[in-house]
Amino acid sequence: MPKSIATTDIRGEMILLGTGTSVGVPAIGCGCEVCTSKNPRNQRLRASAILGLPEGNLLVDTSPDLRMQLLREKIGLVHSVIYTHEHADHVFGLDDLRLMQFYLNGPVPLYCEELVERRIRQSFDYAFSKDESPSLVPQLEFHRIGLEPVEVLGTKVTPLRLHHGQAFEVLGLRFGNIAYCTDVNRIPPASMELLQGLDVLILDALRKTPSKTHFTIDQAVEVATELGARQTYFTHVAHELEYEATNATLPAGMELAYDGLRIPLS
Repeated sequence: MPKSIATTDIRGEMILLGTGTSVGVPAIGCGCEVCTSKNPRNQRLRASAILGLPEGNLLVDTSPDLRMQLLREKIGLVHSVIYTHEHADHVFGLDDLRLMQFYLNGPVPLYCEELVERRIRQSFDYAFSKDESPSLVPQLEFHRIGLEPVEVLGTKVTPLRLHHGQAFEVLGLRFGNIAYCTDVNRIPPASMELLQGLDVLILDALRKTPSKTHFTIDQAVEVATELGARQTYFTHVAHELEYEATNATLPAGMELAYDGLRIPLS
């Protein structure tokens, strides 16, 4: 195990670790203009974020690119994780948290809904096996959440319901005057109310063409206009949207997010 913890202090900041769709950008085998672009803002790892809160670093989802994301940002500590939903591109990097149990001297707290816990217990069944040495598997501690506000690492987090397809439900998350709403194609009225008065909105905008599970860029602009946040960043972006060209078409106060974007926490 490492003899000391090397980590950057990110208190007071939210960092978008990944802003790409489920296959990432570049997409494997694709030779399109965006996938072959030399602009680093067209290179998007799977969607995830981290917040430097008063009592530690809160990770939002464990993307399959988690190790690369934390190393890139020089973040050596994750104190807790909160999940938006259980899809593979938001969960399957969980094993990269294995070192954290040694740094924290105990299990990593996971805040999630029942479906997410069920997926983690099924997909990472070895982590819960009595036959495995505790030092070889991630040590995890579940905290069940719903739609009631919860305090995590000294900060109030407000979960809100989002729809990701016809019948699939996920969580959006509000931290003070910042909201993170990835993987969504419909926001119910009650959640729209909870998204009023934002300084920063981070919102799903997959591509230009219609999707059954995500907002298109035009739909996302329409929702963002209605909500009226001071600044909106679009995330979970596919390779159909080139960074500079897309931003040139967007209204003032709206732009594509990019990996490594740092947002001050109010």
